[in-house]
Amino acid sequence: MCPDLSPSEVNFSTDLPTSPAALMERLTALEIPFTLYEHKAVFTVEESQEIDGLIPGCHTRNLFIRDKKGTMFLVTLRHDTRVDLNKLSALLGCGRVSFGSPDRLWTYLGVRPGSVTPFAIVNDVGRDVTLVLEEGMMQEDIVNYHPLVNTMTIGLTPDKLLEFFSKINVVPRIIDLSAAAPD
Repeated sequence: MCPDLSPSEVNFSTDLPTSPAALMERLTALEIPFTLYEHKAVFTVEESQEIDGLIPGCHTRNLFIRDKKGTMFLVTLRHDTRVDLNKLSALLGCGRVSFGSPDRLWTYLGVRPGSVTPFAIVNDVGRDVTLVLEEGMMQEDIVNYHPLVNTMTIGLTPDKLLEFFSKINVVPRIIDLSAAAPD
């Protein structure tokens, strides 16, 4: 788990359990090539559309969800993939899901709302969160994610993303989310 601070007590620019610089140093040390883009802070897919045109590749979003038993998932998908949460919970094989709170997001993934990224799994030291990657997203040439803060974006190939997860002993579930599409 991350430091025992509530989000209201945290200076998110300095108190992150893993800084963007540390993440990028780790990627570099593991010989995972990436391209870094710096930009204004974006908190939603809608806000990011302005910068998306300047950054090549697949743009993404993340759903931090949990079921009533407390099982947590970080689902990363293309920004335009629509999902019905009830269908998604069935696809994941869990009970009804809801979005995780900002406190839970901080406790388990060490990021704040608007900066959620599959890279946050580096902060899940207890392996309490299941990482789920959309199969269609993983077939793109380049995928883009925040490096733990929403003022930057990292672009890399899906195979290099999987190589990174393998090197940190994380095994994501890669799922075709088409069955979770709304009616």
